[in-house]
Amino acid sequence: MTDTITLSGLRVFGHHGVFEAERRDGQDFVVDVVLELDTAPAAASDDVADTVHYGELAQALAAVVGGEPVNLLERLAQRLADVCLADPRVTAATVTVHKPHAPIPLAFDDVAVTIRRSDP
Repeated sequence: MTDTITLSGLRVFGHHGVFEAERRDGQDFVVDVVLELDTAPAAASDDVADTVHYGELAQALAAVVGGEPVNLLERLAQRLADVCLADPRVTAATVTVHKPHAPIPLAFDDVAVTIRRSDP
């Protein structure tokens, strides 16, 4: 049995991108994560220590997005997946990084990269 914990719409200001202006000026990034894990221990104990604390997860993900710049969303998504998988209870993580203000000279709603990583 696999359960999920979902954190959607985490908005963090960062300086990622290929272009100098993106790194200099920064922009908002939006992160969605879906963690796969067994939540039965937490359901039985009713203790947050037996599950992923989504508030702490949000802080850790925000630190990555607001931290060291990378060129590509693919690399940022991988870094975020690594944070999710650092908790041994998480068996897989799906991470989507949205860049709604990407430097595209056309009207668009969003650009996003989604990856799914699992514990080997």
